[in-house]
Amino acid sequence: MLRNYYWIMVLALFAVATPMKAQTANTADSGRTAPSAHVAATTDPSYVIGAQDVLDIDVWKQKELTRTVEVRPDGKISLPLLNDIQASGLTPMQLAANITQGLKKFITDPQVTVIVRQINSQRVYILGEVVHPGAFPLLPGMNVLQALSSAGGFTMFANTKKIYVLRQQNGKQKKFPFNYKDVISGKHTDENMVLRAGDQIVVP
Repeated sequence: MLRNYYWIMVLALFAVATPMKAQTANTADSGRTAPSAHVAATTDPSYVIGAQDVLDIDVWKQKELTRTVEVRPDGKISLPLLNDIQASGLTPMQLAANITQGLKKFITDPQVTVIVRQINSQRVYILGEVVHPGAFPLLPGMNVLQALSSAGGFTMFANTKKIYVLRQQNGKQKKFPFNYKDVISGKHTDENMVLRAGDQIVVP
């Protein structure tokens, strides 16, 4: 009887110790710093940086130079050692090359990576009978349907057959019709055009 009681106590202590050990291991793991992941807003190598875009500037093994910056309205960013650098109008690779060239005066073989974290410079505008009218970030390859989905759907008064896109071309405003019901049913899919920065989608 005593022997059985002894083994019951041993098993009970083992059951308690095991989760405590696991908890200690988890606590130790939680103390480790996971490598920071830079999430790009776009992977398009031809994307052109604009004002108010947010960039991750990573200089390998140079923590004091690695930072997140916003492109100013004048199109420039500020970095240690280099002061003001033109960013607007360049692709991330072109900007990285310019930063690399500038840092060569101070650092041996600098390795620079530029990632676009937030796209704020390129926007489209959705107006009229939608739930959330306003300005929306223009993502690479975004078409009319995708933009409309960002506005939260139509109001009960929307005339979805008479939607149109306004675009500035060569100094003139051009109007492109968009029949929502036709497009989603597979008709006139050419109306589901790829948008450009500054396009206005009007839902009457």
